Amino acid sequence: MNKRVASAVKELFDQDVEVVLTRPEAQFGDYATNVAMQLAKPLGRNPREVAEEIVETLRGSDEFAEVAVAGPGFINIRLTDMALLNEAKREPGKPYTGVSYVMEYSCPNAFKELHTGHLYQTFAGDILAKLVENAGATVHRTSFGGDVGLHVAKCLWGMVAELGEISPEKLNTVGDDAFARARWISNCYVKGAGAYEESDEAKQEIDELNKTIYGFHNDDDHDSPLAQIYWQTRQWSFDYFDAFYEQLQVDSLRYYPESATAPTGMEVVKAQLEKGNLKESEGAVVFEGDEEKHLHTRVFVTSKGLPTYETKDIGVIWQEQADYNFDKRILITGNDQKEYMRVVFAAADTFQPGIAETMTHLTNGTVKFGDGKKMSSRLGNVTRAVDVLEVVREKTRELVQDEALVEPVALGAIKYVFAKYRLGGDIAFNVDDTVTLNGNSGPYIQYAHARACSIHDKASATPTQPETLDENERALVRKLGEYAGVVEAATRELMSHLICTYLYELAQEFNRFYEKSRIVGDVREAERLYLVEQYIGTLADGLRLLGIHAPEKL
Repeated sequence: MNKRVASAVKELFDQDVEVVLTRPEAQFGDYATNVAMQLAKPLGRNPREVAEEIVETLRGSDEFAEVAVAGPGFINIRLTDMALLNEAKREPGKPYTGVSYVMEYSCPNAFKELHTGHLYQTFAGDILAKLVENAGATVHRTSFGGDVGLHVAKCLWGMVAELGEISPEKLNTVGDDAFARARWISNCYVKGAGAYEESDEAKQEIDELNKTIYGFHNDDDHDSPLAQIYWQTRQWSFDYFDAFYEQLQVDSLRYYPESATAPTGMEVVKAQLEKGNLKESEGAVVFEGDEEKHLHTRVFVTSKGLPTYETKDIGVIWQEQADYNFDKRILITGNDQKEYMRVVFAAADTFQPGIAETMTHLTNGTVKFGDGKKMSSRLGNVTRAVDVLEVVREKTRELVQDEALVEPVALGAIKYVFAKYRLGGDIAFNVDDTVTLNGNSGPYIQYAHARACSIHDKASATPTQPETLDENERALVRKLGEYAGVVEAATRELMSHLICTYLYELAQEFNRFYEKSRIVGDVREAERLYLVEQYIGTLADGLRLLGIHAPEKL
């Protein structure tokens, strides 16, 4: 449609314009554009007169049933029934074909359990990756986290205290369940973190452990008893990540541990220090800030010679570039990392001019529960992702009778509630609003799909594409025709909530259609059954992009 209007403008005025079509209220037409008002100033003419000329040209199209000028120069377009039906069959475009993307998200630290923030970010990242893939791109899903650093030293100290001695054999008493092992590791971290703050002696021991752990990597020490404990429990963390992603039914991610990215980052730092892009300051290596650009100074190597998060982040960027030769890189972190990542991206662009243009940093807000308490992994009161899942499962069992549907409906509920909010804002999580068949929820959309499947199963006619549409049918087809554009916009703007809003509105439109238009047993059963099939397919595809199962019964 855009091209048709743009072609008319080119033919009439020899002007190349980007035509923006909007969806007005149905009474005004199927599309509207203000292109005549855009042209009025450069042409030095009255916008309504310009609109009249465009309308006169467009009236010759066999796709347009009616084209009219409204107000000061808006153009309203009503499509023919056949053109509207063709719009409903249009699939989203593939503008990213041949483009290589790296999508980095989730990013849990080894030696810690995933909390609700990881749950939110994992689902958000998985959905955005699906959207970009759907647009034709090759997507490499990655994750990055700490397997070295002070938090690991605190955890290892807690393990030794919990075991009573440095004994790798005693790890056998923990069991072989990935989630139970992760819980034990997390408890050890809480123990070590508490000791670090309460005891000077423990603090000194943990600080020394921090250096020792880096030594396990530098010296390739897998044999000493403490190293054996470290390597074994690190693998437990990785196994837990895999088990968790499988439970969430999301695509797997390649995990880059900090221990692997630190050497790469240190090589970059050394080279950039020699070039003068980094400076030495009191024994440390720093990237100097820029007040005009509101960039603060960051330390890349401490005075003790240890790499900081900044160096490890540079390392993962360079490694992902080497591994995937990405054209675009999208990183999702919490909102609290916004200013930090601005400096890292600025440093990366200083080291390799132009790389910042290929990278996009998105942030997710905080999941807030009813009590409003601030959660802390140090205090051990983080809302664990597994706990949120279990609460939603229990609520789902009140909603569905078939136990086989509990998991897909529960996951659908959580994925949808995270997806329906604009990425970046906080989420007020309420389990009753999340697991419900009323309102804008995952189970509601899943039920809408199952209900339509039930209607389809009761019909006996062979679906036949209509040649004409009554007004009720037309309203549904008009809404179905918006789907491709919504997916394209959600992909372009990296905003999954647009799809959720659309699916909810589509389900409501179908309800209005079903209330007014009999399907089974009607003289137009075949034609209306065709529309039901289009509706089922659209709902199913939208849910697919959100990573949600589309049940045929619920």
